[in-house]
Amino acid sequence: MSIPILYGHGTLPLELPQNCKAAIITKPAMTLLPDPRQAVAEALAHPSSGEPLAALATKAKSACILICDITRPVPNGLILRPIIETLLAAGIDAARICVLVATGLHRPNLGAELHELVNDEWVINTVRVENHYAHDDAAHADLGTTPFGTPVKLDRRFVEADLKIATGLVEPHFMAGYSGGRKVISPGIAHADTIGTFHNTRFMENPAVRNCNFEGNTLHSEQLAIVRMLGPVHAVNTCLDAERRLAFVNFGEITASHEEAVRFMRAFAEQTAPVRYRCVITSTAGYPLDKTYYQTIKGIVGALGILEKGGSLLIASECSEGLGSAEFQEAQTVLANKGIEGFLTEARSRSLAHVDEWQTVKLIEAIRDHRVHLYSASLSDEQRALTGATCHRDWAEAVAAVLRETSATEVAVIPEGPYVIPFAKREP
Repeated sequence: MSIPILYGHGTLPLELPQNCKAAIITKPAMTLLPDPRQAVAEALAHPSSGEPLAALATKAKSACILICDITRPVPNGLILRPIIETLLAAGIDAARICVLVATGLHRPNLGAELHELVNDEWVINTVRVENHYAHDDAAHADLGTTPFGTPVKLDRRFVEADLKIATGLVEPHFMAGYSGGRKVISPGIAHADTIGTFHNTRFMENPAVRNCNFEGNTLHSEQLAIVRMLGPVHAVNTCLDAERRLAFVNFGEITASHEEAVRFMRAFAEQTAPVRYRCVITSTAGYPLDKTYYQTIKGIVGALGILEKGGSLLIASECSEGLGSAEFQEAQTVLANKGIEGFLTEARSRSLAHVDEWQTVKLIEAIRDHRVHLYSASLSDEQRALTGATCHRDWAEAVAAVLRETSATEVAVIPEGPYVIPFAKREP
Protein backbone atom coordinates (compact mmCIF):
# COMPACT_ATOMS: atom_id res chain seq x y z
CA MET A 1 0.00 0.00 0.00
CA SER A 2 1.32 3.44 -0.93
CA ILE A 3 0.41 6.36 1.34
CA PRO A 4 0.70 9.85 -0.24
CA ILE A 5 2.58 12.29 2.00
CA LEU A 6 2.13 15.98 1.19
CA TYR A 7 5.35 17.52 -0.11
CA GLY A 8 5.83 20.72 -2.10
CA HIS A 9 3.19 20.96 -4.82
CA GLY A 10 2.66 17.18 -4.85
CA THR A 11 3.10 14.09 -2.71
CA LEU A 12 5.70 11.50 -1.78
CA PRO A 13 4.74 7.79 -1.85
CA LEU A 14 5.26 6.16 1.53
CA GLU A 15 5.94 2.45 1.09
CA LEU A 16 6.25 0.40 4.28
CA PRO A 17 7.53 -3.19 4.50
CA GLN A 18 4.96 -5.98 4.79
CA ASN A 19 5.74 -6.58 8.46
CA CYS A 20 5.01 -2.92 9.32
CA LYS A 21 1.48 -1.69 9.98
CA ALA A 22 0.53 1.93 9.32
CA ALA A 23 -1.80 3.81 11.66
CA ILE A 24 -2.92 6.59 9.31
CA ILE A 25 -4.16 9.69 11.11
CA THR A 26 -6.26 12.01 8.98
CA LYS A 27 -9.23 14.32 9.28
CA PRO A 28 -12.65 12.74 8.90
CA ALA A 29 -14.22 13.57 5.56
CA MET A 30 -15.42 17.16 5.57
CA THR A 31 -18.71 18.06 3.94
CA LEU A 32 -17.82 20.71 1.40
CA LEU A 33 -19.87 23.81 0.76
CA PRO A 34 -21.65 23.11 -2.57
CA ASP A 35 -21.36 26.70 -3.82
CA PRO A 36 -18.39 28.42 -2.12
CA ARG A 37 -19.06 31.85 -3.66
CA GLN A 38 -22.67 31.78 -2.55
CA ALA A 39 -21.56 30.61 0.90
CA VAL A 40 -19.27 33.64 1.24
CA ALA A 41 -22.08 35.97 0.15
CA GLU A 42 -24.45 34.37 2.66
CA ALA A 43 -21.88 34.73 5.45
CA LEU A 44 -21.43 38.45 4.77
CA ALA A 45 -25.18 39.00 4.63
CA HIS A 46 -26.04 36.81 7.63
CA PRO A 47 -23.24 37.13 10.21
CA SER A 48 -22.80 34.75 13.09
CA SER A 49 -22.60 37.78 15.37
CA GLY A 50 -23.16 41.50 14.88
CA GLU A 51 -24.48 43.31 11.83
CA PRO A 52 -24.22 42.33 8.16
CA LEU A 53 -21.21 43.73 6.32
CA ALA A 54 -23.39 45.99 4.16
CA ALA A 55 -24.88 47.65 7.25
CA LEU A 56 -21.46 48.12 8.84
CA ALA A 57 -20.11 49.64 5.63
CA THR A 58 -22.81 52.32 5.47
CA LYS A 59 -21.40 53.78 8.71
CA ALA A 60 -17.79 53.87 7.47
CA LYS A 61 -15.75 56.09 5.18
CA SER A 62 -12.64 53.87 5.15
CA ALA A 63 -11.85 50.19 5.52
CA CYS A 64 -8.81 47.96 6.03
CA ILE A 65 -8.97 44.25 5.25
CA LEU A 66 -6.25 42.01 6.65
CA ILE A 67 -5.11 38.94 4.74
CA CYS A 68 -2.56 36.32 5.79
CA ASP A 69 0.76 36.11 4.00
CA ILE A 70 1.83 33.51 1.44
CA THR A 71 2.46 30.83 4.09
CA ARG A 72 -1.30 30.35 4.60
CA PRO A 73 -3.52 28.90 1.86
CA VAL A 74 -6.45 31.21 2.59
CA PRO A 75 -8.95 31.27 -0.33
CA ASN A 76 -8.48 34.98 -1.00
CA GLY A 77 -9.74 34.52 -4.56
CA LEU A 78 -13.12 33.62 -3.08
CA ILE A 79 -13.50 36.06 -0.23
CA LEU A 80 -11.86 39.38 -1.09
CA ARG A 81 -13.94 40.51 -4.06
CA PRO A 82 -17.35 40.09 -2.41
CA ILE A 83 -16.08 41.97 0.65
CA ILE A 84 -14.76 44.84 -1.45
CA GLU A 85 -17.83 44.95 -3.70
CA THR A 86 -20.01 45.26 -0.59
CA LEU A 87 -17.89 48.14 0.70
CA LEU A 88 -18.03 49.94 -2.66
CA ALA A 89 -21.80 49.47 -2.94
CA ALA A 90 -22.19 51.06 0.49
CA GLY A 91 -20.37 54.17 -0.70
CA ILE A 92 -16.81 53.71 0.55
CA ASP A 93 -14.38 55.14 -1.99
CA ALA A 94 -11.99 52.57 -3.49
CA ALA A 95 -9.05 54.84 -2.64
CA ARG A 96 -9.94 54.48 1.04
CA ILE A 97 -10.01 50.68 1.03
CA CYS A 98 -6.73 48.93 1.82
CA VAL A 99 -5.99 45.21 1.69
CA LEU A 100 -3.10 44.77 4.11
CA VAL A 101 -0.91 41.66 4.07
CA ALA A 102 -0.40 40.61 7.71
CA THR A 103 3.23 39.56 7.40
CA GLY A 104 4.12 39.71 11.10
CA LEU A 105 7.90 39.46 10.98
CA HIS A 106 7.90 37.45 7.75
CA ARG A 107 9.21 38.96 4.53
CA PRO A 108 6.81 41.02 2.38
CA ASN A 109 4.91 39.37 -0.49
CA LEU A 110 5.74 41.31 -3.63
CA GLY A 111 5.45 41.09 -7.42
CA ALA A 112 4.19 37.79 -8.80
CA GLU A 113 3.96 36.37 -5.30
CA LEU A 114 1.53 39.11 -4.28
CA HIS A 115 -0.64 38.32 -7.31
CA GLU A 116 -0.55 34.62 -6.36
CA LEU A 117 -1.54 35.49 -2.80
CA VAL A 118 -4.48 37.74 -3.69
CA ASN A 119 -5.53 35.45 -6.56
CA ASP A 120 -7.83 38.06 -8.11
CA GLU A 121 -6.60 40.69 -10.56
CA TRP A 122 -9.79 42.72 -10.05
CA VAL A 123 -8.80 43.23 -6.41
CA ILE A 124 -5.24 44.21 -7.34
CA ASN A 125 -6.56 46.75 -9.86
CA THR A 126 -9.37 48.16 -7.72
CA VAL A 127 -7.95 48.87 -4.25
CA ARG A 128 -4.59 49.32 -2.57
CA VAL A 129 -2.86 46.06 -1.64
CA GLU A 130 0.06 46.66 0.69
CA ASN A 131 2.39 44.81 3.04
CA HIS A 132 2.91 45.28 6.76
CA TYR A 133 6.49 46.05 7.88
CA ALA A 134 7.03 45.27 11.56
CA HIS A 135 10.21 47.34 11.92
CA ASP A 136 8.77 50.57 10.49
CA ASP A 137 8.24 52.60 13.66
CA ALA A 138 6.32 55.40 11.95
CA ALA A 139 3.82 52.95 10.43
CA HIS A 140 2.52 51.86 13.85
CA ALA A 141 0.14 53.40 16.36
CA ASP A 142 1.01 52.98 20.04
CA LEU A 143 -2.05 51.79 21.98
CA GLY A 144 -0.32 51.37 25.34
CA THR A 145 0.30 48.09 27.12
CA THR A 146 -1.80 45.05 28.05
CA PRO A 147 -2.40 44.23 31.74
CA PHE A 148 0.27 41.52 31.29
CA GLY A 149 2.80 44.15 30.18
CA THR A 150 2.99 43.67 26.42
CA PRO A 151 3.53 46.92 24.50
CA VAL A 152 0.81 47.23 21.87
CA LYS A 153 1.92 48.85 18.63
CA LEU A 154 -0.17 48.04 15.56
CA ASP A 155 -0.15 49.08 11.92
CA ARG A 156 -1.90 52.44 11.82
CA ARG A 157 -3.56 51.63 8.47
CA PHE A 158 -5.70 49.14 10.39
CA VAL A 159 -5.97 51.10 13.63
CA GLU A 160 -7.21 54.26 11.88
CA ALA A 161 -9.65 52.57 9.49
CA ASP A 162 -13.34 53.09 10.26
CA LEU A 163 -14.14 49.48 9.38
CA LYS A 164 -11.64 46.83 10.44
CA ILE A 165 -11.90 43.33 8.93
CA ALA A 166 -9.53 40.39 9.46
CA THR A 167 -9.65 37.35 7.19
CA GLY A 168 -7.95 34.04 7.74
CA LEU A 169 -7.76 30.29 7.90
CA VAL A 170 -8.72 28.51 11.11
CA GLU A 171 -6.35 25.59 11.69
CA PRO A 172 -4.31 24.22 14.60
CA HIS A 173 -1.41 26.43 15.65
CA PHE A 174 1.42 25.16 17.81
CA MET A 175 1.57 28.29 19.96
CA ALA A 176 -1.76 30.12 19.68
CA GLY A 177 -3.98 27.01 19.86
CA TYR A 178 -5.69 27.84 16.57
CA SER A 179 -4.77 30.29 13.84
CA GLY A 180 -6.99 33.00 12.42
CA GLY A 181 -9.06 35.68 14.11
CA ARG A 182 -7.05 37.62 16.67
CA LYS A 183 -3.79 36.09 15.44
CA VAL A 184 -4.06 37.90 12.09
CA ILE A 185 -3.85 41.15 14.08
CA SER A 186 -1.15 40.15 16.50
CA PRO A 187 1.43 39.13 15.39
CA GLY A 188 0.06 39.76 11.86
CA ILE A 189 0.20 43.57 11.86
CA ALA A 190 2.08 44.14 15.11
CA HIS A 191 5.36 45.99 15.61
CA ALA A 192 8.49 43.95 16.25
CA ASP A 193 8.49 45.07 19.92
CA THR A 194 4.99 43.67 20.43
CA ILE A 195 5.82 40.40 18.70
CA GLY A 196 9.13 39.99 20.50
CA THR A 197 7.52 40.50 23.89
CA PHE A 198 4.78 37.89 23.67
CA HIS A 199 7.09 35.46 21.90
CA ASN A 200 9.71 35.44 24.64
CA THR A 201 10.47 32.35 26.71
CA ARG A 202 8.01 33.39 29.43
CA PHE A 203 5.31 32.62 26.88
CA MET A 204 6.98 29.96 24.73
CA GLU A 205 7.94 27.67 27.62
CA ASN A 206 4.46 27.76 29.12
CA PRO A 207 3.15 24.21 28.51
CA ALA A 208 -0.32 25.65 27.81
CA VAL A 209 1.06 27.56 24.79
CA ARG A 210 0.47 24.69 22.40
CA ASN A 211 -1.64 23.21 19.63
CA CYS A 212 -5.44 23.28 19.95
CA ASN A 213 -5.42 24.73 23.47
CA PHE A 214 -6.82 28.01 24.77
CA GLU A 215 -7.08 27.15 28.49
CA GLY A 216 -4.24 28.89 30.32
CA ASN A 217 -2.66 29.83 26.98
CA THR A 218 -1.08 33.18 27.80
CA LEU A 219 -0.25 33.90 24.15
CA HIS A 220 -3.92 33.52 23.20
CA SER A 221 -4.95 35.68 26.16
CA GLU A 222 -2.57 38.46 25.08
CA GLN A 223 -3.92 38.34 21.55
CA LEU A 224 -7.47 38.76 22.85
CA ALA A 225 -6.38 41.63 25.09
CA ILE A 226 -4.83 43.40 22.10
CA VAL A 227 -8.02 42.99 20.06
CA ARG A 228 -10.05 44.55 22.86
CA MET A 229 -7.82 47.64 22.75
CA LEU A 230 -8.79 48.23 19.10
CA GLY A 231 -12.52 48.60 19.49
CA PRO A 232 -14.92 46.89 17.05
CA VAL A 233 -13.22 44.42 14.70
CA HIS A 234 -14.88 41.90 12.39
CA ALA A 235 -13.59 38.78 10.72
CA VAL A 236 -14.14 36.35 7.88
CA ASN A 237 -13.08 32.88 9.00
CA THR A 238 -12.54 29.92 6.67
CA CYS A 239 -11.88 26.20 7.16
CA LEU A 240 -10.53 23.95 4.39
CA ASP A 241 -10.30 20.23 3.75
CA ALA A 242 -7.06 18.41 2.89
CA GLU A 243 -7.38 19.47 -0.75
CA ARG A 244 -7.81 23.13 0.23
CA ARG A 245 -11.54 23.21 -0.61
CA LEU A 246 -13.95 25.34 1.40
CA ALA A 247 -15.86 23.52 4.13
CA PHE A 248 -16.81 26.43 6.40
CA VAL A 249 -17.02 30.20 6.22
CA ASN A 250 -18.53 32.76 8.55
CA PHE A 251 -18.45 36.49 9.25
CA GLY A 252 -19.00 38.43 12.44
CA GLU A 253 -17.44 40.08 15.46
CA ILE A 254 -13.88 38.80 15.49
CA THR A 255 -13.79 36.88 18.79
CA ALA A 256 -17.23 35.30 18.62
CA SER A 257 -16.95 34.36 14.94
CA HIS A 258 -13.49 32.88 15.47
CA GLU A 259 -14.74 30.78 18.39
CA GLU A 260 -17.52 29.41 16.18
CA ALA A 261 -15.02 28.48 13.47
CA VAL A 262 -12.74 26.81 16.02
CA ARG A 263 -15.65 24.73 17.33
CA PHE A 264 -16.30 23.56 13.78
CA MET A 265 -12.65 22.74 13.11
CA ARG A 266 -11.95 20.88 16.35
CA ALA A 267 -14.03 17.90 15.22
CA PHE A 268 -11.74 17.44 12.24
CA ALA A 269 -8.31 18.70 13.26
CA GLU A 270 -8.05 17.03 16.67
CA GLN A 271 -7.72 13.27 16.41
CA THR A 272 -7.21 10.62 19.08
CA ALA A 273 -4.74 7.78 18.67
CA PRO A 274 -4.97 4.67 20.87
CA VAL A 275 -1.32 4.81 22.01
CA ARG A 276 1.95 6.62 21.52
CA TYR A 277 4.25 5.27 18.83
CA ARG A 278 8.00 4.70 18.63
CA CYS A 279 7.96 5.94 15.04
CA VAL A 280 5.93 8.74 13.44
CA ILE A 281 6.11 9.87 9.82
CA THR A 282 4.58 13.23 8.97
CA SER A 283 4.82 16.26 6.69
CA THR A 284 4.62 20.05 6.73
CA ALA A 285 1.41 19.83 4.67
CA GLY A 286 3.15 20.69 1.41
CA TYR A 287 3.16 24.06 -0.31
CA PRO A 288 3.03 26.81 0.87
CA LEU A 289 3.79 25.82 4.45
CA ASP A 290 6.84 23.72 3.60
CA LYS A 291 8.70 26.53 1.83
CA THR A 292 11.06 26.89 4.83
CA TYR A 293 12.43 24.88 7.73
CA TYR A 294 11.10 27.64 10.01
CA GLN A 295 7.54 26.59 9.15
CA THR A 296 8.52 22.90 9.17
CA ILE A 297 8.85 23.05 12.94
CA LYS A 298 5.05 23.27 13.14
CA GLY A 299 4.82 19.79 11.66
CA ILE A 300 7.46 18.45 14.01
CA VAL A 301 5.80 19.82 17.14
CA GLY A 302 2.33 18.85 15.92
CA ALA A 303 3.19 15.14 16.02
CA LEU A 304 4.66 15.05 19.53
CA GLY A 305 1.34 14.15 21.16
CA ILE A 306 1.63 10.58 19.85
CA LEU A 307 5.42 10.10 19.83
CA GLU A 308 7.03 8.04 22.59
CA LYS A 309 9.78 9.66 24.60
CA GLY A 310 12.97 8.60 22.88
CA GLY A 311 11.06 7.73 19.71
CA SER A 312 11.86 8.84 16.17
CA LEU A 313 10.00 11.26 13.92
CA LEU A 314 10.50 11.68 10.18
CA ILE A 315 9.13 14.81 8.54
CA ALA A 316 9.02 15.52 4.81
CA SER A 317 9.41 19.18 3.89
CA GLU A 318 10.60 20.63 0.61
CA CYS A 319 12.17 23.75 2.21
CA SER A 320 12.30 25.30 -1.25
CA GLU A 321 13.32 28.66 0.26
CA GLY A 322 15.84 27.19 2.68
CA LEU A 323 15.84 27.55 6.45
CA GLY A 324 13.94 30.81 6.69
CA SER A 325 14.92 34.30 7.80
CA ALA A 326 18.50 35.33 8.58
CA GLU A 327 17.41 35.80 12.21
CA PHE A 328 16.06 32.24 12.42
CA GLN A 329 19.29 30.94 10.90
CA GLU A 330 21.21 32.84 13.58
CA ALA A 331 19.06 31.26 16.32
CA GLN A 332 19.72 27.82 14.86
CA THR A 333 23.44 28.60 14.72
CA VAL A 334 23.42 29.45 18.43
CA LEU A 335 21.62 26.16 19.11
CA ALA A 336 24.18 24.23 17.05
CA ASN A 337 27.13 25.94 18.76
CA LYS A 338 25.94 26.16 22.35
CA GLY A 339 23.51 23.27 22.66
CA ILE A 340 20.04 23.26 24.16
CA GLU A 341 20.87 24.60 27.62
CA GLY A 342 23.26 27.24 26.30
CA PHE A 343 20.64 28.46 23.86
CA LEU A 344 17.87 28.56 26.48
CA THR A 345 20.07 30.36 29.01
CA GLU A 346 20.61 33.16 26.52
CA ALA A 347 16.97 33.27 25.43
CA ARG A 348 15.67 33.35 29.01
CA SER A 349 17.83 36.35 29.80
CA ARG A 350 15.85 38.57 27.39
CA SER A 351 12.43 40.13 27.93
CA LEU A 352 12.32 40.94 24.20
CA ALA A 353 12.90 37.79 22.15
CA HIS A 354 15.26 37.92 19.23
CA VAL A 355 13.36 37.74 15.95
CA ASP A 356 12.26 34.19 15.08
CA GLU A 357 14.14 32.52 17.94
CA TRP A 358 10.79 31.38 19.35
CA GLN A 359 10.65 28.76 16.61
CA THR A 360 13.91 27.33 17.89
CA VAL A 361 12.49 27.27 21.42
CA LYS A 362 9.58 25.15 20.16
CA LEU A 363 11.94 22.89 18.16
CA ILE A 364 13.80 22.15 21.39
CA GLU A 365 10.60 20.57 22.77
CA ALA A 366 11.04 17.92 20.10
CA ILE A 367 14.78 17.34 19.93
CA ARG A 368 15.29 17.29 23.71
CA ASP A 369 13.47 13.97 24.17
CA HIS A 370 13.13 12.55 20.65
CA ARG A 371 15.12 11.83 17.51
CA VAL A 372 14.03 13.98 14.57
CA HIS A 373 14.75 13.12 10.92
CA LEU A 374 14.14 15.50 8.01
CA TYR A 375 13.74 14.66 4.35
CA SER A 376 14.35 17.64 2.10
CA ALA A 377 15.83 17.66 -1.38
CA SER A 378 16.53 21.39 -1.28
CA LEU A 379 18.75 22.21 1.70
CA SER A 380 22.51 22.63 1.36
CA ASP A 381 24.98 20.83 3.61
CA GLU A 382 25.51 24.05 5.58
CA GLN A 383 21.78 24.46 6.11
CA ARG A 384 21.32 20.83 7.11
CA ALA A 385 23.92 21.23 9.83
CA LEU A 386 21.72 23.88 11.49
CA THR A 387 18.43 21.96 11.56
CA GLY A 388 19.03 20.01 14.76
CA ALA A 389 17.76 16.97 12.84
CA THR A 390 19.24 14.01 11.00
CA CYS A 391 18.86 15.01 7.35
CA HIS A 392 18.23 12.85 4.30
CA ARG A 393 18.26 13.54 0.56
CA ASP A 394 16.67 10.23 -0.40
CA TRP A 395 13.07 9.62 0.68
CA ALA A 396 13.19 5.80 0.67
CA GLU A 397 16.45 5.88 2.62
CA ALA A 398 14.95 8.27 5.16
CA VAL A 399 11.99 5.95 5.76
CA ALA A 400 14.30 2.94 6.07
CA ALA A 401 16.50 4.82 8.54
CA VAL A 402 13.74 5.59 11.05
CA LEU A 403 12.38 2.05 10.79
CA ARG A 404 15.85 0.62 11.53
CA GLU A 405 16.38 3.07 14.35
CA THR A 406 13.13 2.16 16.11
CA SER A 407 12.61 -1.47 15.01
CA ALA A 408 8.99 -0.38 14.72
CA THR A 409 6.36 -2.77 13.39
CA GLU A 410 3.62 -0.15 13.76
CA VAL A 411 4.10 3.38 12.47
CA ALA A 412 1.85 6.42 12.90
CA VAL A 413 1.50 8.36 9.65
CA ILE A 414 0.14 11.93 9.47
CA PRO A 415 0.00 12.74 5.73
CA GLU A 416 -1.37 16.27 6.22
CA GLY A 417 1.14 17.28 8.88
CA PRO A 418 0.24 20.13 11.25
CA TYR A 419 -3.30 20.50 9.91
CA VAL A 420 -4.16 17.37 11.93
CA ILE A 421 -3.10 17.20 15.57
CA PRO A 422 -3.20 13.74 17.18
CA PHE A 423 -3.33 13.07 20.91
CA ALA A 424 -2.63 9.72 22.57
CA LYS A 425 -5.58 8.18 24.39
CA ARG A 426 -3.35 6.17 26.70
CA GLU A 427 0.28 5.24 27.15
CA PRO A 428 1.53 1.98 25.52
